[in-house]
Amino acid sequence: QVQLVESGGGSVQPGGSLRLSCVASGLTFDYHVIGWFRQAPGKKREPVACVTNGASQTYYAASVKGRFTVSRDSAAQTSYLQMNGLKPEDTAIYYCAAHYTGSVGGPPRDPLDEIYYYYWGQGTQVTVSS
Repeated sequence: QVQLVESGGGSVQPGGSLRLSCVASGLTFDYHVIGWFRQAPGKKREPVACVTNGASQTYYAASVKGRFTVSRDSAAQTSYLQMNGLKPEDTAIYYCAAHYTGSVGGPPRDPLDEIYYYYWGQGTQVTVSS
């Protein structure tokens, strides 16, 4: 059974930092691209970042570029999302998701399009408020 479990969410003041983790089980981690998405109250889910398998290429939404850093640790079957310079508009539930590539690796056609991601975690809440 495939599971993606996010953790590390919480409440921080503007300008603060959080590091989210996404632990994967039940799948071959190195055969999957990991994406991060978020959904704010009353809004559609939107992409945040993606890290590929193999070369660990990274992709970011414009709204987080330069503030967030996505990474992965194959030995730990974990992806991380380091979030610095948090703003109130970053408040959302954050989800990680997995896209299967097999041994070939590499990003989907649009690494930040959620249609390519089949497995999803349950989400972790991030609240940025003074």
